[in-house]
Amino acid sequence: MSDARIPAAFLRPGTSSFSDFLAENAPDLLPARRSLPAGSAADIAPHGTTIVAVTFPGGLVMAGDRRATMGNVIAQRDIEKVFPADEYSVVGIAGTAGLAVEMVRLFQVELEHYEKIEGTLLSLDGKANRLSALIRANLGMAMQGLAVVPMFAGYDLQRGVGRIFGYDVTGGRHEEASFFTVGSGSLFARGSLKKLYRDDLSSDDAVRVCLQALYDAADDDSATGGPDLTRRIFPVVWVVTADGGQRLSEEAIGALADQVVGARMTRPDGPVAPLPGGDERGEAR
Repeated sequence: MSDARIPAAFLRPGTSSFSDFLAENAPDLLPARRSLPAGSAADIAPHGTTIVAVTFPGGLVMAGDRRATMGNVIAQRDIEKVFPADEYSVVGIAGTAGLAVEMVRLFQVELEHYEKIEGTLLSLDGKANRLSALIRANLGMAMQGLAVVPMFAGYDLQRGVGRIFGYDVTGGRHEEASFFTVGSGSLFARGSLKKLYRDDLSSDDAVRVCLQALYDAADDDSATGGPDLTRRIFPVVWVVTADGGQRLSEEAIGALADQVVGARMTRPDGPVAPLPGGDERGEAR
């Protein structure tokens, strides 16, 4: 029995891809299909950076700073750039903030839609490929200066490990080993991670390493906001394991940020994880 209030397209069996369904029935709702005014919008659209991710035995950590810029102006000091994609994966945004947030929401619905239609979770590689298609659809906007370059990471239930995926503006996907960074401060954050990363990091140590990397990025990149001890604004941090994803509380991140920033006043690397043959400050026993 049909209902005149519900369009027929919503009642027909169809694809497990929500974005494909939207492109067929309401393409104007897709982020990449929005019309732009004449001229460049890149200078007036808030942009967000920087995102870092680190794997550890049993999972991964993804963290993002809270600053959005508009040219040389700080547009927002407390934007959130790391979101849950589903129970076992997270996505961090870099680039044009408004389009990126819409893309993340569409990606979340895409994964939920697949699970409802197919009755099972999409594989981690499948999730990474779906996000790649959404980024590729935004190429027209990217050519006009409104690029979105997210980072995707999740716990692979089949392999039992955390995995990280990076992208380019054309939707090209590449898997990264151990750690990865995106955004304007990524160069400085990556240099920090190269020095601090170890294969045997604990979950807590991985969080500290991410905070150290964001601190280093903020120290050299004006578009990256470090821990704001005055306003108590701290990075968004997610930990993903076999038990699912969990966002760390503001109180927990604030306490760790106080340690990191406080130690930087006397030691350039701050409080780091124990090094082989040394104590937790890296000093020889």
